[in-house]
Amino acid sequence: MISKTIFLNQRHWIKATLVFSPIIFLTACTTSGNAIPQGGPTMAQVYEEAMQHSNGEALQAMRQNIKPLAGAAYNGATNLSPYTRTADNEINNLFPVLPNPPLVMYVYPHLAGIDEAPIPGYATAFPLYNQLHYALPGEI
Repeated sequence: MISKTIFLNQRHWIKATLVFSPIIFLTACTTSGNAIPQGGPTMAQVYEEAMQHSNGEALQAMRQNIKPLAGAAYNGATNLSPYTRTADNEINNLFPVLPNPPLVMYVYPHLAGIDEAPIPGYATAFPLYNQLHYALPGEI
């Protein structure tokens, strides 16, 4: 009889825990009042204030560093193609082809076929691997 009442009490506690635990967790996450402060400066105002304090000196210095590249220093004769990203050089730079050295084989003079026709000696080359293999980025 006692074990039955203990079991019923345990079931009652388990049900109560299952009912009240989500309520407790949800109330623990709430805040009193507004979590975002009101009445502060906007991002535009913060930016304008930062620019006024620096008098635009940092911005002007950076513009002076950039200007020669886009201005008279670039006359069009400078070759910038190594610095230009294209699909071809991206693939070749990211996934370079692993070496596939050619093997050179010498075929000695021999007689071939039913008629035993003479074949002179010759050299031939073929790749070591049947297919190309690519390295993963950073492997080479």
